[in-house]
Amino acid sequence: MIKPFRPPFLLLALFVLLALFVLLAFLSAPAPAFAADNTPPHHDTSAGWVKSSANPVLGGSLGTCFDISVLREGSAYRLWFSWRPRKSIALVEGPDGLHWSQPRIVLGPNPQTDWEADLNRPAVVNAPDGYHLWYTAQARGRSCIGHATSPDGVSWKRARDKPVLSPDQPWEKVAVMCPDVAWDDHAKLFRLWYSAGEQYEPDAIGYATSPDGNAWTKRLDNPIFKAGPSNSWDQYKVTACHVLHHGRWHYMFYIGFRDVDHAQIGLARSRDGLTHWQRHPANPIIGPTPNAWDHDACYKPFALFDGRRWLLWYNGRHGPTEQIGLATHDGENLGF
Repeated sequence: MIKPFRPPFLLLALFVLLALFVLLAFLSAPAPAFAADNTPPHHDTSAGWVKSSANPVLGGSLGTCFDISVLREGSAYRLWFSWRPRKSIALVEGPDGLHWSQPRIVLGPNPQTDWEADLNRPAVVNAPDGYHLWYTAQARGRSCIGHATSPDGVSWKRARDKPVLSPDQPWEKVAVMCPDVAWDDHAKLFRLWYSAGEQYEPDAIGYATSPDGNAWTKRLDNPIFKAGPSNSWDQYKVTACHVLHHGRWHYMFYIGFRDVDHAQIGLARSRDGLTHWQRHPANPIIGPTPNAWDHDACYKPFALFDGRRWLLWYNGRHGPTEQIGLATHDGENLGF
C-alpha cells in the first residue's frame, strides 16, 4: 500500500509563516486611492440638537413663511407667523408643534397709516390683562414696531395709530424690528429685546422696558448684544433673538451672520438678560443642511421647554423661499 505524502514539519511551518506574512502585508498596505476621502463631515447641528425628519413643518404651497411666535396653551400649540405673500401675520394651531391647521390672517396691512404696508415678525404674550402682539411694520424703506391687543389671540385691535418704537438712535439707523417680549410679573413691566440697524438685515440687539406695551424706555447703553469677533461664524451681524428666563439664566437664541447671505443660529446666556452674555462653546447650534430646504441659511429661532425636551422652530432658506422647521433637544441641560 502506497503511503500518502506528508511534507516535513519544517516545510509546513515555513509555508504557514509565508502565508501569514502575505496576509499582514495586505492588511497593512495603504488603501487604494479611490477609497480615500479627506472631506470633513458636515455638521448641521451641535450641542445635542436634532432637526426633525418632518421638516419643513410649515410652508410649501403657502409660499414664504418666516419669523414666528409660539405659545403652548394646554395641550396645544399656537403659532403666529409672517406670511410674506399676504404681507400679514397669520395664526395656525396644532397638537405637537409639527402638524398645523390651515392659516388664518389675524392682522394685515393698514391702508389708513403710512408705516404699515407690510406686517411681519410677531411677538405674542399672554399677559394678565390679555393677549398682546408686537409686530414689525415696514414702509418707505423703514421699519418700526406696532402694538395690538386681543381677548383671544385671534381678533386684534391696534393699540395706537403710531408706532410704539421707532429708530431714533444712531445705531438704529432706519430700522427697529424683530420684537421679542416677555412679561415680568415681579417688576410689572414688559421687557423687549429688539433688533436695529439696516433695513435688509439689522445689525445688533437692543433692550427696552414698558409698563403698558406702548411707552418704551430704551436702555442707554444699547445695543446689549453685538456681532462676534473677526473670523467668527457671527462676525457680521447678530439679530432676531428669542430670550426666555429659565431657571437661573436668561437664554438667548439668535441669528448670527457670517455675511449678509449666510446665517446660522446661536445660543448665549446671561444672569439678567442684559449683560455678561456667555456664548455657547458649541455655537452655531443650528446650521444649513446641504441640498435641503434650509440649504442657504437658518434664521429667527423661537424655543420653549415642554418639561421633557426643548423645541426650537426656525426659518430655513433655499434660494428665495423661506419655510419653518423644527429642531429638538432632549433634556433640560443645554450644555454650557
